[in-house]
Amino acid sequence: MKEKIALLVGRFQPFHKGHLHAVMYILERHSYLYIGVGSALESHTKRNPFTFSERLEMIRLALEEAGISRDLYYIIPIPDSKYHGTWVSLVKILIPKFDIVYTNDPLTRILMYESGYNVEHIPYFHREIYTGEEFRNRVVTNREWREIVPNAVYNYIMKNKLYTRIIQLWKTDKVR
Repeated sequence: MKEKIALLVGRFQPFHKGHLHAVMYILERHSYLYIGVGSALESHTKRNPFTFSERLEMIRLALEEAGISRDLYYIIPIPDSKYHGTWVSLVKILIPKFDIVYTNDPLTRILMYESGYNVEHIPYFHREIYTGEEFRNRVVTNREWREIVPNAVYNYIMKNKLYTRIIQLWKTDKVR
């Protein structure tokens, strides 16, 4: 089974410890991993505060910190599609070849399964803590969020003051 090429699809807003656990889980089972960064053209919203470039850097830094070789994965932006029926075709154009899809997103799961792919669920890792939503809620409510993300991601967010964007987006949304 280790020879198969896997695809992990996620938004990674931000890349947190649950995502890192998923990457490690998949690489224990497969020889290569494509990391598809969904909603790649979305940024500066409450649900998608980070740009693709920022998420790419967070993922790269976190995997490097975890000792995961760049030879084992490749990160690819995947934009949303206005029509769900064309999204899988777009993924197939962007990603050369993959044998299995890992996702916990119900829509991605259905779309990939209906297109003939083997789709696997990723075991959750402390789901009550490690979610992008929990991270963003803690930032907005000024609660400790460092434990949610790998140290490299924490340092990147702090260095670039990206937490301020989340706070500003939340404030802006409140006054509308």
